[in-house]
Amino acid sequence: MREIMEIERDSFPSPWSENLFRRELTNPIARMLVGRVDPLPGKPVAGYIVYWRVADEMHLHNIAVRKDQRRKRVAFLLLREAIRASKSEGARWVTLEVRRSNLPAQNLYEKFGFSVKGVRPGYYSDTGEDALIFWADLDRIRAEGGHPPESVKKE
Repeated sequence: MREIMEIERDSFPSPWSENLFRRELTNPIARMLVGRVDPLPGKPVAGYIVYWRVADEMHLHNIAVRKDQRRKRVAFLLLREAIRASKSEGARWVTLEVRRSNLPAQNLYEKFGFSVKGVRPGYYSDTGEDALIFWADLDRIRAEGGHPPESVKKE
């Protein structure tokens, strides 16, 4: 949990608390995947993703990557695996909110075929920034196939 909290604090202006992460671990609809720099035990966490499976939808809540692992496809691989797992559980749709200013995240979601379906004005209480609501149809999502490189392992 220590490494996840370090990534969380380094990635977001209003990071989740450790307590919130622990609650997610016991939430029956929550899913969490962790990517490691190397598959060997004890190697550093490269990133993580937290999402919920609700009815036929996947709701992405949080995705973050350690600074020195950014731009190495870690977020891409985590999202791809979460989508694959959600589809195998019967999800048909995926949705998320992203800060209007978070262009790298928006670019990632667009690579998968997400599109903006709305805006939540003032959604982020820390800055009052709007959130863009992204949606994708899992039957039409792009970036499927292939295998994660050996340097990133899902837990």
